[in-house]
Amino acid sequence: MDASKHTSPLWREAVGEALRDQRHELGRRLIDVAGDAGVSPQYLSELERGLKDPSSEMLDAVAGALGIDAAELGFRAAARLRRAAREAELVSLAAAVRRGDALPGITLASTEAAGDPLLEHPLGSADRTGTPWGGTGEAFLLAA
Repeated sequence: MDASKHTSPLWREAVGEALRDQRHELGRRLIDVAGDAGVSPQYLSELERGLKDPSSEMLDAVAGALGIDAAELGFRAAARLRRAAREAELVSLAAAVRRGDALPGITLASTEAAGDPLLEHPLGSADRTGTPWGGTGEAFLLAA
């Protein structure tokens, strides 16, 4: 597989995001967590940015310094990957609908009455962080 065409997040990126989110949630500084985990601040920074592929022992040490265990960290990373896969599927579906390649037997509800359903979908507008979810659900206004 060509790495330049890779669009879904890697496991190490999902783990890094989960670590950073936990650290921010606790209001802890990177240097303090790194010290508690027995790693350098530079290494922890690279972990959080998804640049390192750490051993299970290293993940356990960093997760422990953040008050969670490696299993919880893995669960959070897996949830991020599932969410990214769902987002990619919705983006793909939206592109297919725009091209007129909707699934057989499924048509868009009247756009005159409801406006453009793709623009009203949470993927149609990102929040201030660039996340394409407004927390309002995942309905596409499709009619059978």
